[in-house]
Amino acid sequence: MSSTNTGEAIAPTQKTIIITRFDPDKDEVPRKQEYSVPCEDNWKVLDAVNFIKDELDATVSHRWSCRMAVCGSCGMMVNGEPKLTCKTSLKEYGDRVDIEPLANFPIVRDLVVELDGFMHKFEAVKPWIKRAKEKAEDKAALHDTKLTFSQSAEELGNFKQFSMCINCMLCYSACPVVANEPDFLGPAAIALGHRYNMDSRDEGNAERNEIFRGEGTVFSCSFANECSEVCPKNVDPAAAVNQAKFEAVIDWAKGLVLPSPSSGGSN
Repeated sequence: MSSTNTGEAIAPTQKTIIITRFDPDKDEVPRKQEYSVPCEDNWKVLDAVNFIKDELDATVSHRWSCRMAVCGSCGMMVNGEPKLTCKTSLKEYGDRVDIEPLANFPIVRDLVVELDGFMHKFEAVKPWIKRAKEKAEDKAALHDTKLTFSQSAEELGNFKQFSMCINCMLCYSACPVVANEPDFLGPAAIALGHRYNMDSRDEGNAERNEIFRGEGTVFSCSFANECSEVCPKNVDPAAAVNQAKFEAVIDWAKGLVLPSPSSGGSN
């Protein structure tokens, strides 16, 4: 039982928590199950789901870990909206709260969704610093010294916002393009690729921009901005997608008028 600042006890509020249930060994389609839960005043949505799991029904399956909005594992649909349940207060909702697995993902069991297919999209944008290691090794060999790559605060600030993603996948669940085009690369993956394109240490821009100009990538985005609206870390993937569109076009235009490094062209 929680209390006020004056020490006065606050009785739990009884809420009906509706959980989507799906057992692939028994169910053909997902179903709903209701639980009456005595919710404390300071509870987050995740607390209610954990109470059901611990006290009412041990068969309920869901993901969670840090409870600090860092791991990104507790994303679920709450009354139809993608939410990070460890930071979403139950006080925002009425007496009935409907909790479902994230939309646009295959359901594994109950509130657990399959993420492997979407993680391949992250790999597709080459989310690492390209060539920096090889370049460092070459220069170190020439100068017999260890070479490091430093950045100014301004250079770090250029991409830092887009590096704050915790892979919660709320943006994929909210994205109308993902809903209609499952092969769409998606907001988080594009934001991640754009983050490395903006990194002053990176030399993989041309490869990523070629990927971004491909089918099902940045130009498939309809700029509904839903991804940025639901992002719990203020990454603003919609901005990253639109910046990536611009950079991909600029890179393409430069390729029309400037010789490539390997072409042997003269100035």
